[in-house]
Amino acid sequence: MVADGPQSVIWDITYACPLRCTHCYSESGRRPSRQVSHDDMLRIADAVISLGPVQVTLAGGEPLLVKGVFEVAERLTRAGISVLVYTGGWNFQPWMTEELARVCGRVVVSVDGPTPEVHDRIRGRAGSFGRAMRALALLEAGARERAERGDRPLPFAVDCAVVRSNVDRLEEFCTDILPRFPHLSSLDFGAAVPSGLGSRTGYAEHELLSDEQLARLGSEEQRARLQALAPATVRVGTSTNFSLQMNPEQVARGLDFRSVQIEPDGQVRAMLIYEGTVGNLLEEPPAELWRRAVERWTDPFVVEALSDAGTMRSWAEAVRRIDYHFGSDAVRARIDRRPVFTAPTAG
Repeated sequence: MVADGPQSVIWDITYACPLRCTHCYSESGRRPSRQVSHDDMLRIADAVISLGPVQVTLAGGEPLLVKGVFEVAERLTRAGISVLVYTGGWNFQPWMTEELARVCGRVVVSVDGPTPEVHDRIRGRAGSFGRAMRALALLEAGARERAERGDRPLPFAVDCAVVRSNVDRLEEFCTDILPRFPHLSSLDFGAAVPSGLGSRTGYAEHELLSDEQLARLGSEEQRARLQALAPATVRVGTSTNFSLQMNPEQVARGLDFRSVQIEPDGQVRAMLIYEGTVGNLLEEPPAELWRRAVERWTDPFVVEALSDAGTMRSWAEAVRRIDYHFGSDAVRARIDRRPVFTAPTAG
């Protein structure tokens, strides 16, 4: 059923973050960064390389806050791995465009609203929309300059986590934002999932998409309509992200992807959006940790919890059960401290 290693690796290289997103899957910026030393980051990179993934995504937190992140990306790229960097854009600097073009294959800027009002409310910090637009402008300028001198432009894209607060504003991304960046390659609208703060009490009821909204977002009709509004050079994608659930039927049928998630200190999560680690890449053989991760997919507790998770609300309940069951004492204490989410007031 499962090959010797993952196809892709998501490495949350730090939990430090200047933003406070309402749905943050890793609760970054609200907890210790857990960054390791530069040498240990390179050791983790080597452990990842030994697993033989096709792609590694550097995320967080904000990976561009990490001193040495470009060396890590270069190490992975030299091993023949495609490297993606996700950023909120807050601390993006002009010199980073050339460095990113040198050491990675693609940069994705997270934008969760087409206006400062919408984006900043979801991202939890005033000015975050302006910073994201500045990052995109710098990436655009860098791509143009590289193309003019005959070098490969660095592909860059926008990713939007779709929640109730922005689901009615998706068209504006295509008509108002995309035309400003001619070299931008893609825009992906993915439903926010019940992970981390997105799984807390109240969030599924008030902010994760309803069943009707999910069905519409995932339809080919909606994707085609948004694509028609976008510049012809930009690919537009939409997804319910239910492929991240890893329910028993998905696992038995064969997952569309084989992936593993790494926490900043080298701990390996068994399942992408769920708490619960299986060991540390700095301490144990990577292949053994991958084997333990795969074993977790069919653990009886996981199978029972996810068997009836057919809606966002029931999925969120299953996530809370799994996280509390497999999480450490520190994880359970963090879950207990999460504030109940209340719906934003209109106006």
